[in-house]
Amino acid sequence: MTKAFLFILFLLTAAWRSDAQNNIFLSQGKIEFERKVNQYAQTEATADPDDDSWAEFRKKLQGNQFKTDYFDLLFTGDKTLYHPGRESSDKVTQMFFQPPAQDNVVYTDLNNAKSISQKRVFDQLFLIQDSTRQIKWKITDETRTIAGFPCRRANALIMDSIYVVAFYTDEILTSGGPESFSGLPGMILGIALPHEHVTWFATKVEAVTIPGTTMTAPVKGKKVTDSSLKEAVVELMKNWGKIGGLYMQDVLL
Repeated sequence: MTKAFLFILFLLTAAWRSDAQNNIFLSQGKIEFERKVNQYAQTEATADPDDDSWAEFRKKLQGNQFKTDYFDLLFTGDKTLYHPGRESSDKVTQMFFQPPAQDNVVYTDLNNAKSISQKRVFDQLFLIQDSTRQIKWKITDETRTIAGFPCRRANALIMDSIYVVAFYTDEILTSGGPESFSGLPGMILGIALPHEHVTWFATKVEAVTIPGTTMTAPVKGKKVTDSSLKEAVVELMKNWGKIGGLYMQDVLL
């Protein structure tokens, strides 16, 4: 072999090793999600078209246009645990109204298609035990980078009418996501519900070891299924008009 050939071989090997080191495929770790709600847009969407005085009053109570909360998603193998993360700074909003989904806990066993969720509806705590939501995703060619990971876009429709935009990465092997979103060939790092004005986007991903004892499902709350929870919420919100419909959607996500 000539020296020139050996030198070229060395460069190719070094480039391959560098590329391999950059493509680390995670099977366990911790993801922080930022959940952001455009409160003003939601208020306007549920306002009385003939009288916007109540909508303007609600905006004053809400303070900030966007309400931000943080959640952590632990994942290891085929199991995920989504729960509240670091404290939000949106104190003013929470003094006047505590929206749903602020303290949701969702445990998912992807291999067995089982989900156990803990959700609060007003002053009642529910424990929802059911199968994982089956979502018919349509994967597109659009890409973007989230929390340092290359992601591909997928679209879907859930609950008959809610349009979902998701971004997932195949560099995280667990096929989970925030809340009850899953079913793509990798981890979902971004979710947007454009018409509901809600997003979840990962702010950071940590490659840490997750002890098995940490991945435990919630146990407190009145035991229900997804369908029986829906019946209970529909009954509670039947006289609340558009606001009730929006609240119900948030609970059932």
